Amino acid sequence: MKKINHSLKKLGPGLLFAGAAIGVSHLVQSTRAGADFGWGLIWALLIINFFKYPFFQYGPRYAISTGKTLLDGYYRLGKGYLWFYFILNFATMFTIQTAVTIVTAGLASELFGLTDNMVIWSILITVFCSLILIFGKYKTLDKVIKIIIIILAITSVLAISIALVKNDSSISIKQIFPNGEGLLFLIAFMGWMPAPLDISIWHSIWTLEKNKIQKKKIKIADSMFDFNVGYITTVILGLCFIGLGALVMNGSGESFSNQGGVFAKQLIKLYTSNLGEGAYLIIAIAAFTTMFSTTITTLDASPRAMSRTIQLLFNKEKDYYITWIIILATGTSLIFIFLLSEMGKLVQIATVLSFITAPIYAFLNYKLVISEQVPKNLQPNKKLKLLSNLGLIFLTGFTLFYLLSLAS
Repeated sequence: MKKINHSLKKLGPGLLFAGAAIGVSHLVQSTRAGADFGWGLIWALLIINFFKYPFFQYGPRYAISTGKTLLDGYYRLGKGYLWFYFILNFATMFTIQTAVTIVTAGLASELFGLTDNMVIWSILITVFCSLILIFGKYKTLDKVIKIIIIILAITSVLAISIALVKNDSSISIKQIFPNGEGLLFLIAFMGWMPAPLDISIWHSIWTLEKNKIQKKKIKIADSMFDFNVGYITTVILGLCFIGLGALVMNGSGESFSNQGGVFAKQLIKLYTSNLGEGAYLIIAIAAFTTMFSTTITTLDASPRAMSRTIQLLFNKEKDYYITWIIILATGTSLIFIFLLSEMGKLVQIATVLSFITAPIYAFLNYKLVISEQVPKNLQPNKKLKLLSNLGLIFLTGFTLFYLLSLAS
């Protein structure tokens, strides 16, 4: 028991990373992958996680090695890189926050009832999460996310187990490379899996926050353990949601909505009709905790990143974290009220920017961890460097492929 408690204490930023990652990419995209292609896109999930692995890992590695965030590193490489991040993040953070919150709102409405008004639910969730972060700060978030991930893991495993037991047909694991509209879905699926690469910046910030609340400095081995647990969790849960989509939704003949909130409700109803009413609560809790974890972690991370960026760009010491939470919560609420009908276009813009910038963030992260800023003994080994170079080639090619698909 002591060993378990000791291991749990080591965890924190890695689980926050998992919480941020396992949102729309898992609940909506992975489930849809299973619904439309059965088990045929497992290869895509595994290969993109493989090639993105080093660039996400360099967030906590750089933070532990230098005592600085990746944003500090970008600033040392050149002020222009930080301005690039500030403008890009400001342009997309409201849309991303709105997108994840609206799906959470749809699930909350399905789980708790009370009202079907998505705007009311979205604003309530935004205010609730904001209050937790403003008054509880990192220490509370660290505890909350551990509970959420444990609940999510248990309910997801239960759900896939029920689906496997109730499945009467044979399971085909033949892998598929889609074409036409399916190809566009594949690109989006891989682009958001497990998350956009700028989340590595958030991870570096959370690592230093964890360091602050501990009495002793986090060791590099403990930080890598924490990261690997979080990263492997996202991969396993991604496979779970593909499996659920394949077992329950594939071949159902159901027409699924492109709107996240509506899709989430369809998902729960279809699971319940196939797995039985007894599975309703398990599925609903698994889906809601998936999206709630993303909503609260993104609401925490963007303000932390923007606060640190302001400090560096304008040589300020003041912490603007709470100010940016209020700005993000307010902006998100205004989109709910006035621009909800334009969400499709806003998400498309955010998606394009995420794809285009992925190789840039990958290159910057790699450049930082092999620079003189990081002691030689803490730099990545030869195998990780090789994977990084292969990953850079893959992500660059993937981005060009995506842009060509938009043009065609």
